Parts: sequence; structure tokens; C-alpha cells
Amino acid sequence: MTAVMTHPSELLPPTAGDRLLPARPGIGLTVHHRRVGALPHRSATELAAMVDAAGLQGRGGAGFPTARKIAAVAAAVGKTRRPAVVVANCCEGDPTAAKDRVLIDRSPHLVIDGAVAAARAVRADRVVLAVHHGSPARQTLAVALTERPDERVRIEVVAVPARYLASEATALLRFLDTGDARPAGRLPIWEKGVEGRPTLVDNAETFAHLALIARFGAGWFGAVGHPAEPGTMLLTLGGAVPRPGVIEVPTGASVRDVLACAGSRPTGWALIGGLAGRWMNLDRSAGIGLSTPELKEIGMTRGVGSLTVLPPGACLLQETTRIVTHQAQAGARQCGPCMFGLPAIAADLAALAAGDHDALARLHRRLPVIDGRGACGHPDGTVALTASALGSMNADEPGHLQRHLAGVPCRASATVPLGAMSGVRS
Repeated sequence: MTAVMTHPSELLPPTAGDRLLPARPGIGLTVHHRRVGALPHRSATELAAMVDAAGLQGRGGAGFPTARKIAAVAAAVGKTRRPAVVVANCCEGDPTAAKDRVLIDRSPHLVIDGAVAAARAVRADRVVLAVHHGSPARQTLAVALTERPDERVRIEVVAVPARYLASEATALLRFLDTGDARPAGRLPIWEKGVEGRPTLVDNAETFAHLALIARFGAGWFGAVGHPAEPGTMLLTLGGAVPRPGVIEVPTGASVRDVLACAGSRPTGWALIGGLAGRWMNLDRSAGIGLSTPELKEIGMTRGVGSLTVLPPGACLLQETTRIVTHQAQAGARQCGPCMFGLPAIAADLAALAAGDHDALARLHRRLPVIDGRGACGHPDGTVALTASALGSMNADEPGHLQRHLAGVPCRASATVPLGAMSGVRS
């Protein structure tokens, strides 16, 4: 192609393997338009209907239907008569995840397109692209915006503190209003968010999918993926795999096929969904599809879209203790479960690893008390991870747990990254 195409019908839509991640990283707006065309000027009603028909679900962790978010914000705009705000969460606080960073590096204009399309759908006059301080995404997005001086909506890149909880939705909105990047509670932000206005918050990958749906339609989007969760998804593969990195696969791709992309076979243990995820026995779960419905059936979640494989001989108890200790330190310390509950869980896990027979009973009593009582979902994720570890050890490695209780030294080394994600290529 030698000319910029502006109408979707003139383009060959991206294939299932390169919808979001074109082979050439850091592409400019002209090349972006040659690849996928300019963003069509669809009406708010038309775009909302397309997203609803496509069945797009959020790719940020919760998997909430995007059309329902758009409808709720649009309804609030109609009720309050105030323009909405759109916030694209381009932060990745979880150290096991790098998918949004790679997406922005490869296709920044696709993310911006999605946020602009969403702004049209909810009648917003402001778009915020939120990134962590020090993230390369800040410069990438800023440069991309210089190529788009004629946007009708105001778009700005805002850097938030590079802390784990600073990218939680209400923490982002609180920071934009007050400079305090701590969760603000379980609030109806679709009605009253930034500046007290209806606010739509979604992550970078979700907006990128929305941009493609606006161009190529619901039928194209749903031609691949799980019927109940159509489309493709980005996954960060890390840990003990030969080729760590970020891949794009159809939703519902099996654990076996996903690991094959990293040159690995499904054996041993993996952490799925990040630091608030679950432990997966790969030997028993190789055929499981990585879709929300299939994972929900076995008590798991795709979470932040990461799969971190443990090496042979790794210890679930030691890994979980490290992660929970990190999560206790990463909390906002503004509610009881965060201030007292998470440190207590971490202490109990450390005691259990050291052979304290009473620690297991304390954990079983403590976890249900903490779950669901925090100002945000941070304590809930830590409770779920801990429960997953205890259940997995009881079902699959009771002998290893008994050795801990007998005081036998465990020589397993640390695996799951707790700092910046390393070894991931873009």
C-alpha cells in the first residue's frame, strides 16, 4: 500500500496474530493509518451498539463488559448534563506484567484511537492517558500526540507515582483531582469520578480493541476467540521459560499452546494473573483454555494477563510468603485489612514455612475475615492467592507441606519477580 487509507472497506483487516502488535514497533500516525485506516467518525449510539455486539470485555483484570461501562457513563452524562472524562490506564503496577508497555511501544496510536472513540461514545471533553513516573510509555504517548494536533477532545498524558496501588481505578481518579494516589473506596465512578463528572476508566489493551471494533465491526472482532469472550488477548509469559515475552493469541487459547509460544511445555507450577492471581498445576491444566469462563470454572482468573512459570523444585509456600510480604508492604495503609490483615497473613505464612503447626489454623480463620472488607480489591487478591497456595499444596503437594511442618529446610530459590518486569522483549 502506498497511500493512506481512510475507509475500513479499503483495508485488509489485521489477522488474529497481529491485531494489536504490528511487527514494526513505534510506528507513526501515517504508517498506522496505512495499516488500519483512520478512525471512522461514528455516532455515539452507533459505536456503543458495535461494542455491545462485539462482546468486548475489559482486559485489565476484572473482565467487565465494556459496553456496560459505556452505557453507564453515557446515562450519567444524560442525567447530570456534564461532559464525561475518559481515563486510559496505561500503568502496569504488577511486576509480572508487561503487555500494556509492549502494546504502547508497538502501537501507541491504536490506544489513543480507542480512548478518542470512547470519548465520542460517552460525550467526553477530556481524555487522560495515565502512565507511571519513569515509564517509557510517557514519552511514547507524548510523541504520538504531537502527530494529532487536530483532535477535538483534549488529550493529556499524566504521570502517576510508580507504586503498586497507584494504578487502581479510584486511586487514579483521586490522584487526578487531589494528587493523592491512594484508592478512594468502592465508588460509582461512572457517575461521579474526575472533577465529580461521569468517568470511564479502562486499560490500554481494552481501548486498543475498541479502536479496531470501530473500524472493522463486531463480526470481524468475534471471528476469533472464545464465543463467550471474543477477540484476541495479550499475555506476558515469564519465569522459567526459554523465550519470555508478550504474545497475542485468541481468547480461549490453551495453556499448552500459549506455553509453546515461549518454547516451554506445561509441567510444574505457574502463577496466573499476577501477584493477586492463582497457582496453576500445569500438569493437570494443560488443556484449559485461557478464557474467563473456562478459568472461572476452576476457580482462577486471567487477572493482569500474565503467566509466570516456576522452575522445577520451586516451593509454593516460599513463593507465596514472598509475594504476600510484598503485597503487605505495597498497600495504601488506610483501611484495617490493608494495615493489619495483610501483615498478619504474611507473618502466618512465614511461620508456617518455618514449621509452626498453629499457623495453618490461624490462616484458615483469618482469610475469610479479611476478604471483601478492604477499601479496594487489594486485600481480596492477597487472600485469594494465599487460599490458592494452601489448597494447591494440600491437594498436590501434601508431603512438601509436611516437611515444612517437620522443620526440614527448604532450599527452593525465589522466582516470581517483585521488582520491575525483566527479560521481556518488545
